[in-house]
Amino acid sequence: IAAVILFIAAGVFGYFIFPSGSVENFFASPVKNGVNNTKTAASGSDAVVDNEPKTEECPLNGKMYSSTQKAKWSARRPLGVMIENHTEARPQSGLTSADIVYEAVAEGGITRFLSIFYCQNAQMVGPVRSARMYFLKNLQEYGDHPLYAHVGGANTDGPADALGEIETLKWAQYNDLNQFSVPFPVFWRDYERLPNRATEHTVYSSTAKLWDYAKTKRQLTNVDDNGKAWNANFTKWKFQDDKAAATPTASSISFGFWDSFASDYAVKWTYSKTSNSYLRENGGKPHLDNNTQKQLEAKNVVTLFMKESPANDGYEGGHILYKVIGDGDGYLFQNGTVTKINWEKTKETSRMKFTDVSDKEVAFVRGQIFIEILPIGNKVEYQ
Repeated sequence: IAAVILFIAAGVFGYFIFPSGSVENFFASPVKNGVNNTKTAASGSDAVVDNEPKTEECPLNGKMYSSTQKAKWSARRPLGVMIENHTEARPQSGLTSADIVYEAVAEGGITRFLSIFYCQNAQMVGPVRSARMYFLKNLQEYGDHPLYAHVGGANTDGPADALGEIETLKWAQYNDLNQFSVPFPVFWRDYERLPNRATEHTVYSSTAKLWDYAKTKRQLTNVDDNGKAWNANFTKWKFQDDKAAATPTASSISFGFWDSFASDYAVKWTYSKTSNSYLRENGGKPHLDNNTQKQLEAKNVVTLFMKESPANDGYEGGHILYKVIGDGDGYLFQNGTVTKINWEKTKETSRMKFTDVSDKEVAFVRGQIFIEILPIGNKVEYQ
């Protein structure tokens, strides 16, 4: 009965929010069948053209693409999308297409992803969830006014007030793409998930729609409304070609966030020598992308240890904070090997720097970089 009342209330609310009748559309996915097969997911505006030489380096993760693909990304700016990792949100859509992914606890031990898109397109991305302060601090290093897609955010007065920070940065109604201020069909609710998922797990978008909205409504492309390029102050990391170890020394990586390795949020990465990449498991199961039905795969897995603390702002869900500005240590897994690293980020807009124990900047293998943020004291086991 309660569920029926809630559904009716949502409909009444939607009627007043979308008086033109678009509420019906808001609960229907503009992506046919809601779930993409591999062929569909690969046929977007940035689909790989296999017969073109891959001569152009993605500035975010070093992956090589064709000149045709570079022409597409050169006309836009990086896009950060908040994707949730509640068990009801799995399998998510679009994580495979992100250039870089950050994972950290949002609240209650449940992790969330900040997925950075620039060189690839994801026809469907989500479920999209709310903003968090520490993800904002990470996003600010992706040049001037990176796009930020989310559904609301932490807004309790105090150090975790992400929406307040967006106002302070003067991102609101500009490069900030909050679903509450961006209309359908840029964001939509997937009608196939709705009967079996709580409402908060159903909001989706697409990178093409988000980039197009930023271009047509906010005058944000590769340059802003004053003609300034997004990458005028952007610092690239170093990259290297694949060089798989003859004898891997880190074929399996396991860690948890707030609880034991057997939990729904425990992570395991398993090295594949065939692809020279790591395959992800979450909660003891292969972690799939709903766009492709394939397991998530990263060329680089980075585990960072950061100070975690409660925000103590009165929010009943327990907002937390990570000390992103500062330094610490961690591990870099690539090519089947492990490197002990140090990380440093001097201010919000500065690029996080990664060095080995000799203070030499590390080079990432060309391809997806998956950055795992763990509380200091957590263990990362590998063999």
